[in-house]
Amino acid sequence: MKKSFHYGGQAVFEGVMIRGREGVAISVRQPNGELNTVRQPLASIYKGRLREMPLIRGIIVLVETLVLGTQSLLHSAQVAAAEEVGEKIPAALLWGTVAVSLALGVALFFMVPLFATRYLIEPYINSALLSVVLEGLIRIGIFIAYLKVISFIPDIKRVFAYHGAEHKVVNAYEAGVPLEVESVKNYSTAHARCGTAFLFIVLIIAIFIFALVGQPALWIRILSRIALIPAIAVISYEIMKFGAAHANNPIVRILLAPGLLLQSITTREPDDSQIETAISALSEAIKIDRATDASPST
Repeated sequence: MKKSFHYGGQAVFEGVMIRGREGVAISVRQPNGELNTVRQPLASIYKGRLREMPLIRGIIVLVETLVLGTQSLLHSAQVAAAEEVGEKIPAALLWGTVAVSLALGVALFFMVPLFATRYLIEPYINSALLSVVLEGLIRIGIFIAYLKVISFIPDIKRVFAYHGAEHKVVNAYEAGVPLEVESVKNYSTAHARCGTAFLFIVLIIAIFIFALVGQPALWIRILSRIALIPAIAVISYEIMKFGAAHANNPIVRILLAPGLLLQSITTREPDDSQIETAISALSEAIKIDRATDASPST
């Protein structure tokens, strides 16, 4: 008997990507109003035994999220712009986009807080722990400010609405209601397994991890901020997974509250067509899994 599977995904340009147990489905609203829905199987590394092993699965999920997420965004941008999408996205473009995104993220959320603390705050304090805490608070402040600023961009507003639609449809599916617009629209745009909540956990865990590093030479601190990101992500993933599994616990609910509150920035109430798009993506992902379950084993 197969374990229950938790569907999830992300918003893309004019659409939603849903990751199933066996494959990925991406539904994008075309300029003519019709839905373009594609499926693709998951590579074995994303669904093998390693993905179920604590800590190791965090690394696999991190790579999967970066690669599948970028791939889905590039595909949706082509569809939403009515471009030809018959050919596969070049590997160089995919990995180049991932690399640039990572570099910008590290620079903005890790290097800027470090240098701001080192040169603007540390001359006036004499505590390594306080320095790390203040660096962490600056990092959180930059993250929230970044989300608020991009939320004013019209195209991002629409992506955030699709993000809300993705959460609504997953919440509705997990509640066991029919995947119909009128049923789905009553559900929340917040979800405990959201990437926004995960990133907030990353920012909190980073404070504790960097506190262990202390206040060595600046070049060591720069290297630590880069080298320790995978470890922080792995620990954060396990915490998020635990929190999502125990979301009904009153104490866990309190701990999850800040991450859920941040989702008020990264999600918006979707319209019916956006909910329909999310339903299409989830339905296709479910079909992939059911087709695999029904196929005879070899």
